[in-house]
Order: sequence, then structure tokens, then C-alpha cells
Amino acid sequence: MPVDRITVAHSPDSDDAFMFFGLASGAVETGGLVVEQVLADIETLNRAAFEGRYEVSAVSFHAYAHLVDKYALLPHGASMGDKYGPIVVARQGAGPHGVKGTRVAIPGTLTTAYLALRIYEPDFEYVVVPFDEIQQAVLDGQAESGLLIHEGQLTYQDEGLRKIVDLGEWWAERTGGLPLPLGGNIIRRDLGPEMIAKVSKMLHDSIAYALSHRPEAVEYALQFGRGLDRAKTDRFVGMYVNDLTLAYGDRGRRGLERLMSDAFERGLIPQRVPVEFAA
Repeated sequence: MPVDRITVAHSPDSDDAFMFFGLASGAVETGGLVVEQVLADIETLNRAAFEGRYEVSAVSFHAYAHLVDKYALLPHGASMGDKYGPIVVARQGAGPHGVKGTRVAIPGTLTTAYLALRIYEPDFEYVVVPFDEIQQAVLDGQAESGLLIHEGQLTYQDEGLRKIVDLGEWWAERTGGLPLPLGGNIIRRDLGPEMIAKVSKMLHDSIAYALSHRPEAVEYALQFGRGLDRAKTDRFVGMYVNDLTLAYGDRGRRGLERLMSDAFERGLIPQRVPVEFAA
């Protein structure tokens, strides 16, 4: 049966919302295809992708390493940290310490932030905490440090926390300046080549529209910013929606190849993952 409706799942964050502004505003032509958007935190989306629940989904690249048979990687929609990325934080005044041998609050075991932290330092304990509760978990002493993704990267100092390591900075130093790939958009292979190409163009056009109508798209994204003002929302969006989002390019591809290679060589993912795009 022909597909006339698809579900696009993404996280309820200002950067993802910005990417989908073209679709949400009706500015992007869908060719009669009904597009439903589902919002859920990234670890929930990672788990749902194992069930093939959504035709199109944002996922962590760590999760994608387990999903290549069911989903194909779209050539746009990636979030990459270009000399910045997930940040490990601790309480102010807690004394100097690193990650080794400590208890770290993480946003999920399938997140790329957790994968990168394991590459950085494999010897630590972890406790899984919803990503937007990690700062409080550290302040309450549930963990000695916390692994921050999303807006927490911009607000942790205001909450009485200090940086131990920025994994995006560490990755750039480690790889000669490559970006750290965190998440991307994937599409179910069973949709077939024609539909995959149609949806791929539609999503590309949505990102391009947002980038070329930035003030309106940031205004739309504000409602997803979880306490960020307009200036910080604009800054956060710029960190994770940019030219590397519109197309991986050589640097983005090499960054993802390096991440997958390093993770496989350390036994952190089950197979070597080819960096091949759907359309």
C-alpha cells in the first residue's frame, strides 16, 4: 500500500524544533504527504527505534550503531559539537577530581555523550538520570559529576556547577579538529527508495528554510528552550544547527567514521558501522 502519512520523531529541544520549523510552519511542500511530529527525549527515541516505531527519527549515533539493518542514515539533520559538546560537571567547591573511579549521572546508555565519555575514560560508575534532572542530581549528591547534554551546557555555571571536561573540546584535540557527531536523523529502510528520497528532500528543505529564516525559526524554537532566553536559545541553536546539519560534508563524515571506528575498537559497539547515506 502507498504511504500517505509518516511520523517524524525528535527531541523536545530548541535545536530540533528549529530544524523542523519549515515543516511546522507549512512553508515546506510535502507533496500531499501528511507529516506527524512526535516529541520525546533522546533516550526514549533511541529505545523506540529498536522497535522500528517511527518512520523517521532523531537518534544518538551510539544507538544508530545497533540499528543499521533497520534504518538508513539521512544526509542531513546531524547535531555535531564543533570543538564543544557534552560537558561533565561537578559541584562548585567539591574539590578537584576527574571522571576515573567516580559515579557519574548520565542521560542514557545509548546516548553518544555516554559513548564519548567511555572512550575518554572507561573506568567509572554511572547512574541513569533524565537529562533535564542531571544538574540537580549532582547538586543533591546522587552522583559526584554529571554528563550534560542539551541546554544544560549553557546553564550549568548559573546552577552552581563547574566543568570537569568538555568532550567536544577533548574530541577536537584528539582528532585534529574533527567535530564530535552526537545525533542524526534516520529513516526506515522498508519505506523504499522513492519514499526515502521524497522524505529526505522534505527534511533537508525544512532545515534550509529555518537557516534562511533564522529570526522566525528562533522565535518558534523559544517555546522548546526550557528556561533559555532568546539570546541563549539563539546561541544554542547555532551550536547544533549549522552547515554541518544541512550536509555532513567531508569533516562531518570523517568525524562520524572516527567515532564509529574508535568505539568498535574498544568493544563499545557490536559492529563496524559504514557511513553511508540514504539519499
